[in-house]
Amino acid sequence: MRLYAVVAAGGFRRYATYRIETVAGIFTNTVFGFILAYTYAALWDERPQLGGYDMAQALTYVWLGQALLMTCVMMGGGFEDELIERIRTGDIAVDLYRPVDLQLWWLAGDLGRAAFHLMGRGIVPMVFGSLAFDLAMPASPGTWLAFLVAVTLGVVVSFAIRYLVALSAFWLLDGAGAAQMAFLAGMFFSGMLLPLNLFPGLLGEVARALPWSALLQVPADVFLGRHTGWDLVGVYVFQAGWALVLLLAGRLLQSVATRRVVVQGG
Repeated sequence: MRLYAVVAAGGFRRYATYRIETVAGIFTNTVFGFILAYTYAALWDERPQLGGYDMAQALTYVWLGQALLMTCVMMGGGFEDELIERIRTGDIAVDLYRPVDLQLWWLAGDLGRAAFHLMGRGIVPMVFGSLAFDLAMPASPGTWLAFLVAVTLGVVVSFAIRYLVALSAFWLLDGAGAAQMAFLAGMFFSGMLLPLNLFPGLLGEVARALPWSALLQVPADVFLGRHTGWDLVGVYVFQAGWALVLLLAGRLLQSVATRRVVVQGG
């Protein structure tokens, strides 16, 4: 486990070196946060308590979305691009022969990346949002801790989805199409465009049951105090269940791909 801790720390340091990109990302997240906040304010002014949120909760949801946008990689562009390229060029064969677990290696690096983005591109826009708007910030330290647990589980679910997308390159040769479809699904079904509570009927039930809801909708509702007690345990089980299923699916595909590489190499 020490090796993977080092890999996670390396992932954090890797993204910390891109200072100009981080500043640009903070600026972009903040600008879009203001645009969305004023849009939500106009909508909630016309439809108070829409989706069960009051105005402060709706605005808080906006800034949480900006904080978690890169943390949970809802727009793509994470490790999967590099892994797809390694599969396409055949460099993945070297990775598969290394005495480390491929999935855990990439997961550790992605956790380090997520930790940096939560701190680097999450906290600052949230501070600007809290200065400009009346946000529903938790008063209890326990709620903050529960939120961090939900975010961590959301990052693992996000990783597991993107790992499956990357492994599809073994059969598709170019995983760009699969990555684009995953990006569109992530934007829509995570609640990034609109809270999933606003989706009507069956569409809303399906959207909230899909794994992408674990990336934003679930952590946001935990932050807003909508899940407490056994209900909070239930959403953790939901996130952890999807993480386990998707990670096992990734491990299965990894095993099939490894045998394929070995046969072709032989």
